[in-house]
Amino acid sequence: MNQTLRVRVNRIERLADGIKRFTLKRSDGLDLPAFESGSHVVVHLDGGRIRNAYSLTSELGNLGHYQICVRREEASRGGSRLMHETLREGDELQIGLPANLFGLHPGEGKHVLIAGGIGITPFMTHIQALARRNASFELHYCFRNRGAAACLDTLSGLLGPDQLHLYESDEGTLLDVATLIAAQPGDAHVYVCGPQPLNDAVVAAARSAGWDSARIHYEQFRNEVDATGGAFDVTLSKSGMTLHVGPDDTLLRVIEKAGIKVDCMCREGICGTCETAIIDGLADHRDNYLSDDEKAAQKTIMLCVSRCLGPRLVLDL
Repeated sequence: MNQTLRVRVNRIERLADGIKRFTLKRSDGLDLPAFESGSHVVVHLDGGRIRNAYSLTSELGNLGHYQICVRREEASRGGSRLMHETLREGDELQIGLPANLFGLHPGEGKHVLIAGGIGITPFMTHIQALARRNASFELHYCFRNRGAAACLDTLSGLLGPDQLHLYESDEGTLLDVATLIAAQPGDAHVYVCGPQPLNDAVVAAARSAGWDSARIHYEQFRNEVDATGGAFDVTLSKSGMTLHVGPDDTLLRVIEKAGIKVDCMCREGICGTCETAIIDGLADHRDNYLSDDEKAAQKTIMLCVSRCLGPRLVLDL
């Protein structure tokens, strides 16, 4: 079972329309584990039935508490609604240890950070790390309006006008992604976190400009995917179990209900931690992690969102 920590909600603050910041302290009073910039923790809600990943936004090196920012998602599985509506200061939670799927490149080149909406959260620690390295960097922050934008005051205090670039769509100020990418030096790295259209636009612009994939970094904080579909059976070769996956259930949930522990950070087909080898059968891939070639090869499957194209799947579990 993944290691967890018990924490207490020390403070809840409203940062912007529909966005709250939660300050978490370890329940036993000890320091929390150290983390690198771009890291996240998985928050366990509703008795562990809902697990959502949130970027850490607190000060690097201050291990007396963690801070996360949560936007209330009307179409979510319920995690953000629970955080906003039922969680109170003094309540206890379980969280996973910090993990990082969006780290900074260690090189000396320029770092171009592009955030959309709540996608600003991983950059709150990245800008700290880059400042400590005396690195060349700039932040481009896209949002609908100032009332819905988190961390604006903090960013204005941390970054100079040559580093912080704001784009407020309600005021007609939009980021020209292609022009921004074209203006970068040959050693630059670009990082983007935001809605999928923004992520896609940045990745496409960088690839069109001839950038090597090693210089393109992105984190998708939400994968809008329908994980439901036709029923099928799954056989777990190592455990000898055969389980039925109903049309409204997922592989991951069925396997967990059977008592099989599987690592999965995002539960939305983004992080790749639940990747499992396929022994027999064809997967209906719905993740946003495997490449098109990897999906066509039918060697592995993401248990959290993908399904089976036929009546039966055999997995290496």
